[in-house]
Amino acid sequence: MPRPEYIIEHMEEDEPGAPAAFAPWALLEYRHMLYHVGAGTTVHFTALSQPSLDALHEAFSQPLPTLTHEPAKFELHAKSVTTLAKERGWSLDRICLLDPKAPLGLSVCNAGLHESSVSGEHTDGPFTHFLFGGILGDDPPRDRTASLRELKFPGRHLGSVQMSTDTALGVTKRVVEDGLRLGLAEMKGQRGADTESDGTGALKFIDSPELQFGRGESVELPYRYLATEQGTPLMAPGMRDIIYRDFNRSFEF
Repeated sequence: MPRPEYIIEHMEEDEPGAPAAFAPWALLEYRHMLYHVGAGTTVHFTALSQPSLDALHEAFSQPLPTLTHEPAKFELHAKSVTTLAKERGWSLDRICLLDPKAPLGLSVCNAGLHESSVSGEHTDGPFTHFLFGGILGDDPPRDRTASLRELKFPGRHLGSVQMSTDTALGVTKRVVEDGLRLGLAEMKGQRGADTESDGTGALKFIDSPELQFGRGESVELPYRYLATEQGTPLMAPGMRDIIYRDFNRSFEF
C-alpha cells in the first residue's frame, strides 16, 4: 500500500476580500503539520480564500528552525475537499474524517499498512486519505467538524480530549503509518480499539500542559499533546515564544 495523503479543510469563515485570518501561532501549526508527516507524501489544504492561500504559501516558504528532516509536500486549494476529490478521482469512502464523535477510534490498520487484532471491526477502508477540519482550535470546542460529518465520510476519533490540529495530524500519521497504538486508557475495551499486542508500542500524551515562564508566570493549555522523550509537550519550534508574547499582551492595558 502507498502512503496515505492528508487533507486539511479550512473551516474559518473567511470573507473573499478580507485579510487572511491567521494568527502567528496558527501559521506555525500549519507549518509544523508538514514536518509531522515528513517527506514522501502530500498534505492538501482545501477551501482556502485567496488571502489565506497567499498567507500559507508565504509561510511554507520558510523552514522551521531546529527541525532537520524534510517536510511533506503541500498543495493549496481554493476548492473544497469534495470538489477536489471529484476532480482527482478520490473515492469518498476511502477518505477518513478525524471526528471526535466517530464511533470507532483510529487503528494501526486504517491505512492498510499494518495488521491489527481488531481489523475485523473495521469493515471500511483501508483509507487513502485522512481528513481534518476545524483548524483553529476553540475552548470549549465549537464542533466545526459538523459540516464535514454531514457529508457522510467514514470517521475515526483520537480520544475524548481536543488536540491542536498539528498534534491530531501527527498522531494520525504515527498510528496509521508507523504502527503505534493510541494507547489511551480511556479507550481500553472500546469497540475497534487496538490491544496491547498491536503495533510496535503506544504513544504518550500530556493533557492540559502548564508552561512555566519564570517569575511565577505560567499558562495552562487546554489541549492534549504528544509527549517528547523529556516529558514536555511536542510543539512547533517557536510556539512557546508566541504563547509567552500573547500571555504578556493579555496584561497590557
